[in-house]
Amino acid sequence: VQLQASGGGLVQAGGSLRLSCVASGRTSFSRYHMGWFRQAPGKEREFVASISVSSGTTRYADSVKGRFTISRDSAKNTVLLQMNSLQPADTAIYYCAARLIWTDNFNSWGQGTQVTVSS
Repeated sequence: VQLQASGGGLVQAGGSLRLSCVASGRTSFSRYHMGWFRQAPGKEREFVASISVSSGTTRYADSVKGRFTISRDSAKNTVLLQMNSLQPADTAIYYCAARLIWTDNFNSWGQGTQVTVSS
């Protein structure tokens, strides 16, 4: 699967952004589990949120619960990450990722999109 992420940018603290990730390829979108990860300068990449395309079941990192919402639009092979109440600590490159539902690890990655939150 190929993943194309977009929607990053510069926003003030307390603001919102919505990231989008479009998946393309031969395998049905419904066979994927999609996720968002992020990597801040000098830090390890960390999990942000994930969603099962078929069931809609979601999971979030504690640091974003209540502020971020992951969703999918199966008709458009798209996963969205709505980010509200953004904080400077959310500044990072955000990556879209995918794994087939019968596998354990995310092994397909998008190119990343920069999110910068100013204080």
